[in-house]
Order: sequence, then structure tokens, then C-alpha cells
Amino acid sequence: MSDLIMAIDQGTTSSRALLFDRALNLVASAQQEFRQVFPRPGWVEHDPEDIWSSVLATCRDVIAKAGVEPSRIAAIGIANQRETVVAWSRATGRPIANAIVWQDRRTAPECAALKNAGHEDAVAGVTGLLVDPYFSATKIRWLLDHVEGARDLARTKQLAVGTIDTFLTWRLTGGKAFVTEATNASRTMLHDIGRGAWSEAMLDLFDIPRGLMPDVLDSAADFGVTDPSLFGAPIAIRGIAGDQQAALIGQACFAPGMIKSTYGTGCFALLNTGDEIVRSKHRLLTTIAYQLDGKRTYALEGSIFVAGAAVQWLRDGLRIIESAADVSAFAERADEAQNVMLVPAFVGLGAPYWDAECRGAIFGLTRATGRAELAKAALESVCFQTQDLLEAMRLDWSGAAPTVMRVDGGMSASNWMLQRLADITNAPVDRPRLPETTALGAAYLAGHGLGMLPPPARFAREWALDRRFLPSMEGGKREAKLTAWRDAVRRTLTG
Repeated sequence: MSDLIMAIDQGTTSSRALLFDRALNLVASAQQEFRQVFPRPGWVEHDPEDIWSSVLATCRDVIAKAGVEPSRIAAIGIANQRETVVAWSRATGRPIANAIVWQDRRTAPECAALKNAGHEDAVAGVTGLLVDPYFSATKIRWLLDHVEGARDLARTKQLAVGTIDTFLTWRLTGGKAFVTEATNASRTMLHDIGRGAWSEAMLDLFDIPRGLMPDVLDSAADFGVTDPSLFGAPIAIRGIAGDQQAALIGQACFAPGMIKSTYGTGCFALLNTGDEIVRSKHRLLTTIAYQLDGKRTYALEGSIFVAGAAVQWLRDGLRIIESAADVSAFAERADEAQNVMLVPAFVGLGAPYWDAECRGAIFGLTRATGRAELAKAALESVCFQTQDLLEAMRLDWSGAAPTVMRVDGGMSASNWMLQRLADITNAPVDRPRLPETTALGAAYLAGHGLGMLPPPARFAREWALDRRFLPSMEGGKREAKLTAWRDAVRRTLTG
């Protein structure tokens, strides 16, 4: 009896595999970190073989932990780090270079040139995105232009290029499936989000051959079947979404006006706008939230490049905390009278600023500043950046302003951070009972694709609250903090 669903959550620093039963209860999980590669300042790469081996190992590990036969797994759902691109040989399946990660800023000069040439409005009109190194198009062009022989392989149709979902489905199916999914396609800066197809105009603008690009499918679709040699039985791949859209689904944000914010390496807030393509006037992104039965649902998105990465910096860079779990305890002991501001622009600032060239800065240091104050500043920087996103969303969308934010990701385990988030945004913050929302969204898509799981409206009724955090900060103190934050950002921006 096939009664289990396996979710692959392929993230920026680790890969995880999770097994769920038919009621979407978590049965078992496995996780494996992989190496981060930083060839030059501002460059971030992954070895695609490290990604693949970590995915394969965690899938096998979770099956072994659960003690189940692979034939019991009805389907696989995949959630993946978005915008990261891989190029590989169609003949051998081997990558021709390291993957260029979403955080990578090497194509900032090319993006600046495109903006100076007046292309940003056209790009935004078709793709909903801004011209920025964050997205996949300039990464693909960089691989074609800088990896020896890449253009020749592309011309002779011997090269495949894709985001991580495409690379994983290729490997999982033994090279039989060359596909992507709508939410991932919408992050490439090559996809016409209104038509739901690759844009010839964007492919021409970025000098990328159409033959390099995979077929685009719904979020719940037939993405192929795994090679039986991988897990001991063939398993259907029936759901895929970019990790942030998977979290939106896992948080059951199916109604327009609902918002989720995920706090991992970065922070990503998505506001469901239904079937309306909202063109942001405040430098947010318009993106596909999910695509089911050929119907696209859209979202406004704000992307923060550094959230949990600021805590990692305290641990690995400054070495003032031993583990990420320590940061809340230090923040609780901080002197509230010290208004230390950390602008964590380690790889530039994302929405709503989109300054690829600015770098991080700390303001308000005194002789009394210690690691507790720096810990507080790191956590507060995430809250301030979230407030920037929410304010832009309120200004952009004509629907009712979001009043409650559903949160997830590793940082959402910190009660101190979520309380400060509620205080800074002046809105309730809800943490779900099941924190694995990204994997849950992927599992739901796979089960929905097989007909095992209920339609979205019924799934939404089963969402369960762990804790609600209500704002309690005095208004004058909140405004003083926001004023100090805005001043710090102004001093940091290059423009």
C-alpha cells in the first residue's frame, strides 16, 4: 500500500528529506549540510554533486529511519532553493561548472548596464522582477560566456541549464525528465508570468538559446518517475515549488491578503494577491505563488538577503556566540538603552532598496557595547527589514492590508525575535504548530497531484496555531527605533 509522501527540501546550506503520512503527520526526517564555496568576495557557489549526494543520502536515510519499504512511498514533492542555476552536459549528466547561488553578486555590473540602457521597465513588465544579480538570467548568461566551450555545447544542443528543481528531476529520473515548475520559472527573469511561458524577448535580451530551457509544468503535475535503482522502487514525482512558495502553501495562505514570512538564511515575505498581477510601485517583486490545473495565483514578494545569515556571522565570523541558539539569550540580556543598528548588507540589500553594491555597517557603537547588544542588533535587523517589506506591500496592494503574518523557518523558534517582530511591525505574528512548512507544502503538492489529499480550502482548515505574538511595545519607542533604522539604511546605501 502506497500511503506515504516524501518531501525533499533542498536548501541553501543543507538538504533534507521528510516522510509524511496521508494525514500529513511527520513520520521521519533526515538532514545533511553541504559545502559553501566563496571563490571571490560577493561570489557564492555550490558544487552540484554535493547537492545531489546530500539529497540522495537524506532520502535513503529517511527511508531507513522510518523502516518502511520504498514501495509505500506514493509520491515525492520537491521544494528547492530558488534562482540558483546549474549547467550540465546532456550526454553525461555532469555539471560543467559549480552552481551559481541566488546570493551571488558577480553579475552586478551587467545588471547595472541593463538598467542604464533602459531595460528594467520591460523586464518588470514581462517577468514581474527587477533587474538584479539575484535572479537566474544573468547567472545563465555568465556561465555561457565564461565557462570554456559552454556556448558551443549550447549551440549543438548538448547543454542543459536549469534551476535546482530541474537538476534534481533530471538526476532522479535518470535524465528522462527535463522540466521545471511555474514558481521556479517565474524567478528566472526569463518567464512571462502573464502568459505562463518562456519569453522570447527576455531570452533574446539575455542571449540565452530557447533550446537550453526546460518545459514548464504546474506546481502539482507529472514530473516523471525516479530511477528504480536509486531507492529500490520507482516513485512518482508529483509536486514541486520554489522553497518560499512551498512555505506559502504549507502555511495554507490560499486566500488573497494572507501573508507568510520565512526566516532562514534570508527572509522572504509573500502576500497572496489571487489572480491579480500587482505591479509594485515600491520595488517589490511580482511572482507566481503557485499554479494548479493551469491556473496561476500571484503574489507580491519582498526578499531580504540576510536574516539567519547575520546570526551565522556572529557565530562563524565574529565568534561571539557558540551556536545560533545562543543569540536569543544574549539579546534578552542586552541593554535596551543602547540603540545599536546593524544593516546586514553583506551581499547588498534586497527589497525594497535593491542596492547590489552597498555593504554591511554597524551604527551606534559605544564602549559599553558587547556581544549582547550585537546579538540584539542582529535579530532586530531582521524585524526592521520585515517592516520595510510590509509597509511596501500595504502601499502597493489595493486589497485589505495584511493584519496577521504567519512565520516559519529556523529563526521562528526564537520567542524573543518573534515578540520583537510583532512589536516592530505592530501586527500579530502567528507561528504554526508544525514548523516544517516548506516540506509540508511540497508534500501537499505531491499528494494533491496524486489525488491523495484534499483541495486547498479543506487543507487550509487543518492549519494549526502554536503561538500568537501580539505587539506590546510603546508607540514612541517603536517609532524611535524605526527612525534610527531608516537613518542607518540611508547612510549605507550607495545611491
